[in-house]
Amino acid sequence: MSGHNKIAIVNSSSFGKIFPDHLKRLQQIGEVQKFTFDSAIDGKTLAEELKGFNMIIASVTPFFTQTFFDHKDELKLITRHGIGFNNVDLVAAKQHNTIVSIVPALIERDAVAENNVTNLLNVMRKTSLAYQSVVQDKWEERAQFVGHALGGKTVGVIGIGNIGSRVAEILHYGFRCEVLAYDPNKEKVEIEAFGARKVALDELLERADVICICASLTDDNYHMLSTEEFTKMKDNVYLSNTARGALIEEDALIHALEIGKVAGFATDVLEVEPGRADHSYLDFDSVIITPHTSAYTMECLEEMGNKCAADCERITQGLLPNRAVQSSSSYLN
Repeated sequence: MSGHNKIAIVNSSSFGKIFPDHLKRLQQIGEVQKFTFDSAIDGKTLAEELKGFNMIIASVTPFFTQTFFDHKDELKLITRHGIGFNNVDLVAAKQHNTIVSIVPALIERDAVAENNVTNLLNVMRKTSLAYQSVVQDKWEERAQFVGHALGGKTVGVIGIGNIGSRVAEILHYGFRCEVLAYDPNKEKVEIEAFGARKVALDELLERADVICICASLTDDNYHMLSTEEFTKMKDNVYLSNTARGALIEEDALIHALEIGKVAGFATDVLEVEPGRADHSYLDFDSVIITPHTSAYTMECLEEMGNKCAADCERITQGLLPNRAVQSSSSYLN
């Protein structure tokens, strides 16, 4: 069986590096190769580059579009080394019998939620700026690093699913925040279980001192925070995004930073990744960007890698992977 399997690891900078056992497991079932593509590669080119590979371990980029599937030879599996699958066209995958699977939500829950709060506190307390002043031997300038407390603030959490619900718990129970949650897919009673209160988006925008963005990206919420939404926010609001960059219209946020509407912005994601050093966000001292590392804990990466390897193993046995978001395929017995 193993002779027929070719496994591509695509744009994942971490898979197999920290836990080589994950790579060994794959090598036992077939040939394994790593690829790094430009995040904007077109579908046809991507399909040609991955010719002959019938399993893919995929990162947040590139995009596996209808065009990709139309030109791709036999592809049994795309397993996401992560939880979001907005870069895979599920309808096209189904047409072409490709199973698409993700890691179980709980694997990433603590790691991503903790990073949302870590980055938020960094900006609110000017931690990185203060550290740089010490490195530059300017300890005496410490009075310019007076920040804001998180404790007791009104915080809005946008998206109260797997990650957002944990952010709500941390902020409500740990920081005594009043947590307002906006999530059209969650019932009031479910949201209250995490110490938050279900509100409409407008109420959240108008009342929150701090906004944490934890929503999955869909066709419906692309650029959900744009000029109109920033206008509704309180002056000197803080934002932290560990979800997807495209939930925010970048130009609108840049304007809000310029006029001081947004006091600080922490983000682990950008609309176009990888981000570059000339990104306009970096013109502001009040912004911190991390390179999509919210899931990068040893604990999380070990479990994520285990899951991707297990998905590939299951496919070779004719079994459906767990957590398949596209689960119909003629390739399975």
